[in-house]
Amino acid sequence: MKWLRKKNNHQPSLSLEQQRAEKLAELGAQLWALRQEQGLSLEQVVVLTRIPRRLLQAIEEGNLNDLPEPVYIQGLIRQFAEALGLNGVEFSGTFPISSARVNSRSLGNNSPISQLRPIHLYFLYIFLIVCSVNGLSQLLNNAVLQASNSQNQPYLKQKSIVKPEPTQPKESLKVQPVSDTLSDGQQGQVVQIGVTLKASSWIRVVADGKTEFEGILPEGTHRIWKAQEQLTVKTDNAGGVLMSVNQEKAKEMGEPGKEEEVRIAAKPKL
Repeated sequence: MKWLRKKNNHQPSLSLEQQRAEKLAELGAQLWALRQEQGLSLEQVVVLTRIPRRLLQAIEEGNLNDLPEPVYIQGLIRQFAEALGLNGVEFSGTFPISSARVNSRSLGNNSPISQLRPIHLYFLYIFLIVCSVNGLSQLLNNAVLQASNSQNQPYLKQKSIVKPEPTQPKESLKVQPVSDTLSDGQQGQVVQIGVTLKASSWIRVVADGKTEFEGILPEGTHRIWKAQEQLTVKTDNAGGVLMSVNQEKAKEMGEPGKEEEVRIAAKPKL
């Protein structure tokens, strides 16, 4: 009991990041021990949870730097624990997400914050992201429609409902996983990609050298990105991501559970 009191008195001096690292190491060690006891390999847990192997390994090793944002880490710990037969919500609930979450331990069970379950925070976070994306998409569509009535720019004509017949033959696009090579986009036009998630996957999108998105998208998500010169898409689960280029037929980026990167570049005008 004396040891426990000393530990609790010392804990408030730790930063939130240090508390997360210590708790992740503790939970990861428990999950590793339970997995070994059940005779399961990481590959088998990947099949059960549909979580990439590198993320499961990072959790077991307590490597906070190789994991996404804290709210996603808590969700990954919950899925990992449930796959091993534990109560995922209760097990992952001890991982601190925010300072309010850490301070709630000293407020007792009657605090409203302590009654907010991690799964609720997870769905609330996804809901806010979806609302933000839908609102931004609607604003962009309204701006394009208003501008098309007053100006006749080539880019706005491409966005209009009735597409003009091309004056020059378009080059066919071939979407394939690449590492250091670039695929040619349509000549003199904006590059556009659309992704649809068959399974929850981590994705990073870079448009014209600027990171537009980096994080985990849930299954069923559909997103569209555009660039003037080049688009780069990277994922850790190529088989779970369907990608289309310039509204062509969507194709899988690669094999399930494999890390892949695709670059699409607009071919400059001659």
